[in-house]
Amino acid sequence: QVQLVESGGGLVQTGDSLRLSCAASGRTFGDYPLGWFRQALGKEREFVAAISRSGRTTYVAESVKGRFAISRDGAKHTVALQMNSLKPEDTAVYYCAAVSPARIGVTFLSPDEYEYWGQGTQVTVSS
Repeated sequence: QVQLVESGGGLVQTGDSLRLSCAASGRTFGDYPLGWFRQALGKEREFVAAISRSGRTTYVAESVKGRFAISRDGAKHTVALQMNSLKPEDTAVYYCAAVSPARIGVTFLSPDEYEYWGQGTQVTVSS
């Protein structure tokens, strides 16, 4: 198992940058593909970005491509989401999630593919 704890959310203005971090417990951090999702008030949880076990492959939603980037640090057991040029529509609770190492055929796009979730961190972008 892995426990995930997000940090770094807050209130920013349009055009600002923010860096979210997710700390993962457990000695097998490198076994887990990881992702970021977000959920705005009254909306479904949506995929933002994902990264493979090795960190060599990343996936980013079209809505944030060119503005957001995901990365992982194996030594620190963290996964980060760098968010630039933030817009009011980026306002949401952001969740870090991990895919079970046993799962195969993962697309990374569906929250149903992720077994472990953090508690979420609020990001609010004012206009």
